This record gives sequence, C-alpha cells and structure tokens, in this order.
Amino acid sequence: MKKGALLNGDVSAVIARLGHTDHITVADAGLPIPPATPRIDLALTQGVPDFMSVFKVITQEMQVEAALMAEDIQTHNSELHDAIVAHLKALELQQGNVIQIQYVTHASFKLQTQNSRAVIRTGECTPFANVMLFSGVTF
Repeated sequence: MKKGALLNGDVSAVIARLGHTDHITVADAGLPIPPATPRIDLALTQGVPDFMSVFKVITQEMQVEAALMAEDIQTHNSELHDAIVAHLKALELQQGNVIQIQYVTHASFKLQTQNSRAVIRTGECTPFANVMLFSGVTF
C-alpha cells in the first residue's frame, strides 16, 4: 500500500505520467468535460469531496509550475479563490519555486480542458471552482 497522502490509483497514475508543462484540471461538479479528455470522477454528492480537499492532496503529490483559473472566480467565488491562491503561495515555499497564476475567460478555460491529461471531478458545487495545474520539474 502507498504511504503517501494520495491513495486514489487513477489520480496517482495520471500525476506520475505528467511531463514538464503537461496539465491536469481539478474541477467542480458542473464543469463540462470534453468526451476525449480522461475523466477521473471523485464526486459522490454535492460538496463531497470538496474542491480544496482534493486540491490540497493533489498538490502534495505534484510539482506545480503554474496554475490557470477562469477570471470569474475572483468575483463570483472570492473565498475559494483566496484559499487557492494562499495554498499556492504556501506551496511555492515548500517547493522552492514561483508558481505563475494566470486567468482566462471561462469559455477559454473550458476549451483548454481538451488538452488536460485528465479532468478530476470533485463534488464541489460553488461557481467557477476549477483550476488547471501545470507540471514542473523537481530538478
């Protein structure tokens, strides 16, 4: 049995296969997922598991170089936005690198999920609770 915090085999496998600049998307329950993009569905019911619980475990396992969010999260879900940014700032210190945070329109964000190695669907049911995490290197 794996000793780390991330026990989900599908999520662990997709992170292990990431190369530099590849990305995954951590999504709320409502984000449309393109048919050709692999879906890892963790949602059980509304709010379970919540976005931040999934996001925190994934970032313990993944070297993060950049993050992308829909600009709407800043105004329509500012509490979650602030929690994501605070976690990424703490992660910078832990990893010893700068994590670039960028914003795009929600329409552009949805289009870019087509290039995600996987979309990890949470049970989060708050607006714009989605982030793309771009893989860095540990050396």
